[in-house]
Amino acid sequence: MIRRLAAAYFGGAVGGVANTLALFVAGQMGLLALLGVHLAPSLAWPNFSTRILWGGLWGLGFPLATRLAPGSPDRAGLLLSLAPAAAQLLYFFPHRGGGWLGLEHGWATPGVVLLANALWGFVTARTAVAAGGR
Repeated sequence: MIRRLAAAYFGGAVGGVANTLALFVAGQMGLLALLGVHLAPSLAWPNFSTRILWGGLWGLGFPLATRLAPGSPDRAGLLLSLAPAAAQLLYFFPHRGGGWLGLEHGWATPGVVLLANALWGFVTARTAVAAGGR
């Protein structure tokens, strides 16, 4: 059980790195601005380390997600990705001035959040399984 949780945390942390880098690159390439999303992803250590920590903590739910979506780790990762996306859209954005679903940051913000978290879930699942988390 400890090994599965360690693999899940590690997978979530690696997923957090992938999510952060993808958003940073999308911002630097102007893709977020093209979509009308006014977010400025940063690679500054306080932001980066926080996203790695949260990715790992959310990743601890991977063993449960594999029970809810048996047969495919990828499906379990995508199912799990809905939890941090919902937290971002329904709690963190509204409580930090981003409005309901983050719409104060642009109309496409919910889609960007869902896609970024889907990437996180996919990377989390693949990494957790590779690390021995089944």
